[in-house]
Amino acid sequence: MRGSGDSDHVPVLLEEVVSLLAPTPGETLLDCTLGRGGHAAAIASASRDVCVVGTDLDEDNRSAASARLAAAGVTHHTRQGNFVRAPEFLQASGRAADMVLADLGFASNQVDDPDRGFSFLEEGPLDMRLDPTSGTTAASLIASLSERDLAEIIRHHGEEPLAARIAQKIASERARSPIETTGQLAALVREAYGVRARTSRQHPATRTFQAIRIAVNDELAALQTLLDRLTRALRNGDVAWLRPGARIGIIAFHSLEDRPVKQCFASLVREGLAVDVSSGAVQARQEEQDRNPRCRSARLRVIRSTID
Repeated sequence: MRGSGDSDHVPVLLEEVVSLLAPTPGETLLDCTLGRGGHAAAIASASRDVCVVGTDLDEDNRSAASARLAAAGVTHHTRQGNFVRAPEFLQASGRAADMVLADLGFASNQVDDPDRGFSFLEEGPLDMRLDPTSGTTAASLIASLSERDLAEIIRHHGEEPLAARIAQKIASERARSPIETTGQLAALVREAYGVRARTSRQHPATRTFQAIRIAVNDELAALQTLLDRLTRALRNGDVAWLRPGARIGIIAFHSLEDRPVKQCFASLVREGLAVDVSSGAVQARQEEQDRNPRCRSARLRVIRSTID
């Protein structure tokens, strides 16, 4: 989860990211998920003449990040779009990456805005799109999926043990009237939980909202594409966009994201194409968790290319 705003923007694992990516003068950072620009600004300020090339699906956040970097005097090139196309954008800017960063969380300003539909704690439209200008909304997805497919998404993307019961509840309700708000969906999930809602350690709707959000934005497919592209570049010795010795860091927030990152990085290390810079997953220190509870699930993994 990335921080909100600009003045109070505190990206997760900031010190660890800067330390492990270890910028040196004149290097280029490819920030695949700019957010509000907190990580990028900190990395750029840690050494001289660091150039930031970055993308973000959310145009408001991309614009805010660009303004932040400009105010700090950082050379930067940013573009609105999915990070799976980041290598092409990087090459179009005439650069190759010495550092790659992908923070797979979504910014606090997104989840805290009821109109974006990410939060079950605030009443708002069921949207959940990271790019609010295109794609299918959560409301449309819920309306169009079969009960079986809906249960599968909630089970797989949310790791929700009550997926079938929740999907059945949703299907029954939508037959009577459309499910169009976060409050409606959260209430249906709570009803499906029944008495278990009182003893659940987290809000009953947590896993279902995660699952729907992942499906709306096709997040796992995008992550796998990025990992595949990184793997191909290292295996083929492709220095057109990934420079020799490049450091690659990915911050994941749940096991569905962290597992493929862990497996991909471990495979690259076994093949001798990279070394594990972070020694596995780095988690937020207790002090940071106390300051920002949303960072508790964050896992940072960093490898360094051994390609000459």
